[in-house]
Amino acid sequence: MENAPAGKRDNKGLLIKLAIVVVVLAAGAVLVLKGVDLEELKNQGLEMVRTAGPVAFFVGMAIVPAFGFPLSPFTLSAGSVFAPTLGWPTVLVAMWVALAVNVSITYCLARWMARPVLEKLVLRLGYKWPQVPPGEAWNFTILLRVTPGPPFVAQSALLGLAEVPFRIYLIGSVIIAGMYGTAFAVFGEALLSGQGRMVMVGIGALAALSVGTHLLRKHLAKKKLAAAK
Repeated sequence: MENAPAGKRDNKGLLIKLAIVVVVLAAGAVLVLKGVDLEELKNQGLEMVRTAGPVAFFVGMAIVPAFGFPLSPFTLSAGSVFAPTLGWPTVLVAMWVALAVNVSITYCLARWMARPVLEKLVLRLGYKWPQVPPGEAWNFTILLRVTPGPPFVAQSALLGLAEVPFRIYLIGSVIIAGMYGTAFAVFGEALLSGQGRMVMVGIGALAALSVGTHLLRKHLAKKKLAAAK
């Protein structure tokens, strides 16, 4: 079966994101119509996180998403909750360290725990377990990380199962995830505090990252196609 063109895959990813936004907005509208005070609900949630403290928050960010919990609630709330007391530099350093620990946990689980079991099963069925060629590790890591659609933990697991060298995996994953996490943190802080100008800055940063990753993905895909000829 032929793969879908890149343009169609990008459109599908965009439609999925738009659908998620519509669902979230619809859920918010239903809650408002039922008399739920969303502002108070938001404040209560942020206060719970603030009371837990930064150590618990960033340890949770490092561990919990490695087992499938979404990463976005952490990145969206980190700046709003802790930047006023810790300062942005401390928050961003803690967030990047948490991301490094997070991807390391998932890699270890995938490569050294899940892969041996799955590889034995595949070999028993008469197939050979796929492995990324050494010269393609960087391209594969970056291409997967900037491809919209797969959850973050699934990307990490796939890279671990493919036995991408840990150094390449860690550097590529932390840089790309850290840039997105920083943009989400700025956007989340502005959104939750009602700062219109900073909301636009956050949206601009996310849009720039999206365009940049789209161009990078196209470049890597063309490079891979040219190498295959």
